[in-house]
Amino acid sequence: MENKALVLGANYYIGLSIIRCLGMHGIKVAAVDYSRKGTYGFFSKYLSEALIGPNYKNDPEGFLAFLVEYAKKQSAPPVLFPSADPYVEFIDKHLDILRQYYLLPSIEQSLYTRVMKKDSLHALAAEHGVRVPETVQPTEEDYLGKVESIIKYPCLVKPTDSPAFVSIFRRKVFKVNSRKELAEAVMKARDAGQEVIIQRIIPGFDDHMYTFDAYLNEDSKVTHWTTCQKYRQYPINFGASVYTGQKYVQELYDIGARFLEGIGWKGFAEIEFKKDAETGEFYLIEVNVRTTNLNSLLFKSGLNMPYVAYRELTGDPLEPKAVNYDTGYVFWYAFGDMLAVRDYIRTGQLTLGQVIKSYFMKKAYAVWNPKDPMPSLAFFVYKLSKALNVKWGSYN
Repeated sequence: MENKALVLGANYYIGLSIIRCLGMHGIKVAAVDYSRKGTYGFFSKYLSEALIGPNYKNDPEGFLAFLVEYAKKQSAPPVLFPSADPYVEFIDKHLDILRQYYLLPSIEQSLYTRVMKKDSLHALAAEHGVRVPETVQPTEEDYLGKVESIIKYPCLVKPTDSPAFVSIFRRKVFKVNSRKELAEAVMKARDAGQEVIIQRIIPGFDDHMYTFDAYLNEDSKVTHWTTCQKYRQYPINFGASVYTGQKYVQELYDIGARFLEGIGWKGFAEIEFKKDAETGEFYLIEVNVRTTNLNSLLFKSGLNMPYVAYRELTGDPLEPKAVNYDTGYVFWYAFGDMLAVRDYIRTGQLTLGQVIKSYFMKKAYAVWNPKDPMPSLAFFVYKLSKALNVKWGSYN
């Protein structure tokens, strides 16, 4: 295959899963990161090139020049795969330049950002008739009073720009229980230069969180899809998936496909929904616009989304496929799940018996792969070195 794939980011299991999903098909895969420290994706046998480039955050112009120079050296335009939200924001900002050298979905510039930002996403959802949690803007007159009359406590203070918020506060949201806590949270966000919204908490345990995972072709039509149900996440209640099962829910396709096609989406997207425990209605929570944490689960369930994208963008699309049945597979990020289980049990949300019972399911591992074991070893060594505060040669 003449076109290489270039993965942005290899220090997390999302990048690693993209490398594996493409490399197993004989595609030459390169990955770029700004450090070798903890970059366990570089150890995959499916990786053809491990590249160190400028930090996209500290030197965005240098990183852009690095990507352009790399593409110029290739015999055909590489297919570009971001593995984290900040990389998507970078691509969206420089989309006009990157399209000259890389193969990317022909999505309109700024749509990535509009879907990633909570305020503009909610506007799009409302325009297309998709339910979102009741929301108040802290810029509204008497916003504290509106929260008390419309949303009630406890409620969530959520960023409009999640990657920036998480990089500052190391959490996805603030959960507040009173007017005083709400005012303090809003002020804390403002002091950090972060825009936020205030949102009702949809009732239901973490297993009321679901996803619709889909690929849309260049005509903005869903060609590949499935649905999943979260069981546990970390941090608990408002975190990322650490134990999630593939679960067929037709209603999620009905809502999600209509919305993504309606906004003219192209490429991969994952919509996160929460099912109201009292009404049974699904609410759109957020949309992930890059390869998801659950990529290894989608692969085990029969959908190799990075390969679907590669074939579509190189002009040789795969046949459409829907996994509209239960496969019995669960995604398991063991390291994060251990921390989550500790907190679920400590807070009385789960019992040890419930946790043990849940493990008797077929696994799609986040990091471990018996056919490609070295990244797992590198991951373990890195985590151990952090725990022991020891410097390991290959990570310095």
